[in-house]
Amino acid sequence: MRSLGPYIALHLRYEKDMLAFSGCTHDLSLDEAEELRIIRENTSYWKVKDIDPIEQRSKGFCPLTPKEVGIFLTALGYPSKTPIYIAAGEIYGGESHMAELRSRYPLLMSKEKLASFEELEPFFNHASQMAALDYIVSIESDIFIPSYSGNMARAVEGHRRFLGRGRSISPDRKALVRLFDKLDQGTITEGKKLSYRIIDLHRRRLGFPRKRKGPISGTKGMDRFRSEETFYANPLPDCLCRTEPSPQNISDVVK
Repeated sequence: MRSLGPYIALHLRYEKDMLAFSGCTHDLSLDEAEELRIIRENTSYWKVKDIDPIEQRSKGFCPLTPKEVGIFLTALGYPSKTPIYIAAGEIYGGESHMAELRSRYPLLMSKEKLASFEELEPFFNHASQMAALDYIVSIESDIFIPSYSGNMARAVEGHRRFLGRGRSISPDRKALVRLFDKLDQGTITEGKKLSYRIIDLHRRRLGFPRKRKGPISGTKGMDRFRSEETFYANPLPDCLCRTEPSPQNISDVVK
């Protein structure tokens, strides 16, 4: 990846198991949505079976689609020649769902493209080791962007904070969904105004060193636990000395 220049590591959680578990079906066909429902229904240890995909998405509980990621990156100002490493397993629907992202950013790379069959063969039957390869490349990236804030995304973000590595841009999925829906409805268009709104939404979501957020006041039990920022995503102040970010300009997002 370094031979291609500064690169983005995109943790694209658009995999079959993730979509089935979360119940997210936006931009999928009826057949694809039904396939995911059957997988969820037949997986005994997934306790929640009946999920409203529209409600899930409106609350920001769904991973961004590849198409939405493309719009997001364009709005942030990344040029089409930007190399992007796809840190993920097999993308659901393959090229049919990756086409719009690839049309914006043709330099989409993966471990399967960068390494030979012989190099990857020892890891093929070890999913955690395959994920570890993505983890390493993500840690070393100039920019890290997760499409969903799962365990790996939080661990990479925290590790990068600890090491002082580049940007880790955490998309505000709940706010972005409202903008993407307006795009689909034709009430807004891509351009400077949308770009400004998306950049403004993410001024404080760039992975700068800062004190870890505590639980939301008034919450109790599991809700209180879930509202507290995890140590793995932000090990400050426990493992870091800096409590305030150095002065930054929002234009640095695209550098």
